[in-house]
Amino acid sequence: MGPGGRRRWLVMLALAAALSSPVSASGAEVAVLDWRRAVLDTEAARSAMQRLQEQVSPWQREAETLRLELEALAGDLAAADEQPSPSRVQEFQRKGQRFDRLRRDILEARQEAEQRLISRLEGRVDQAVAQVIERHEVEVLVTPDGVLHSGRDLPDLTAEVTRLLNTY
Repeated sequence: MGPGGRRRWLVMLALAAALSSPVSASGAEVAVLDWRRAVLDTEAARSAMQRLQEQVSPWQREAETLRLELEALAGDLAAADEQPSPSRVQEFQRKGQRFDRLRRDILEARQEAEQRLISRLEGRVDQAVAQVIERHEVEVLVTPDGVLHSGRDLPDLTAEVTRLLNTY
């Protein structure tokens, strides 16, 4: 299940709990869970992000070198009194395309690593969330971005879910 699907699932769970409970949402135990942060703060996530960093660091170095070269080329082309040579323009375009490709590759690698991690931990997340909900007798569980206003601080169960995920 993707991040959007998980978020919708949590919102639906919160709504179902609020609507099916004879206790109003204001009287129920309401808590907050940032499931994405809970997953990304695990040891498994730190390990996956370390592997990702090792994979993309050569790309990042190349992209930084290209960025500097592109800035210098752009300055040269802008400062030229005459029409720039076609070879200089082609060089600028070629380096710009490579730079864009590297940025896309880095972003895709990060998204793929996050998705693999979320997929790997999905069942465990469900189990950990269920345990925490039961332990704290939570009636309504919301995501941080789903709370528009609260007259009180809501318990944040994120760290507890992360601890449980680290024990599985």
